[in-house]
Amino acid sequence: MTGTEPLFASGWYAHAAHLASPNFNERPAGLPVSLALIHSISLPPGEYGGEAIAQLFTNQLDWDAHPYYQGIRGLQVSSHFLIRRDGELLQFVSCEQRAWHAGQSLFEGRSNCNDFAIGIELEGLEGQCFEAQQYAALTQLLRDLAFAYPIAHVVGHEHVAPGRKCDPGAGFEWALLAQGLGWPARCFPEGLVLSGDAEA
Repeated sequence: MTGTEPLFASGWYAHAAHLASPNFNERPAGLPVSLALIHSISLPPGEYGGEAIAQLFTNQLDWDAHPYYQGIRGLQVSSHFLIRRDGELLQFVSCEQRAWHAGQSLFEGRSNCNDFAIGIELEGLEGQCFEAQQYAALTQLLRDLAFAYPIAHVVGHEHVAPGRKCDPGAGFEWALLAQGLGWPARCFPEGLVLSGDAEA
């Protein structure tokens, strides 16, 4: 990338590999993209590598390839980004469009988080740890997203769909992310980041 190329062209990030998903629609007009929503995913659960996640997000998953897939057969979902265990970054939906990742959700009194959120999937299992390369890629992505969009908060799926979702879970180090970004504690889930973990 040269210095004249934008970080985001029509919502597509210059530092990600692009695999366009058909699972998206329009955001409501005039609603700012203000939330980054962190998820975790592995297919089958607890197994890393391979193409199953990308195939799921692009409607190409072979439902008969693993018994677990029978329980999600026909599911049409997507996320804007996926960060693999080695830090590789994939993008499936333009940030200008609404990806289908949050489901029934609520943040600060606003429902339907897909309307105003960027979905970021980390390859991993809820409750388990994530890799240093993933934190590095996530930190850079969030910095660049905040440069292009009015991102005010970063939370987990578990925080907008409590009781229904548990990801990214206890293994995700919010304080480490806050320290890397240097953003105020108010940008992160309440009680998970102390003021000393980030710039005040």
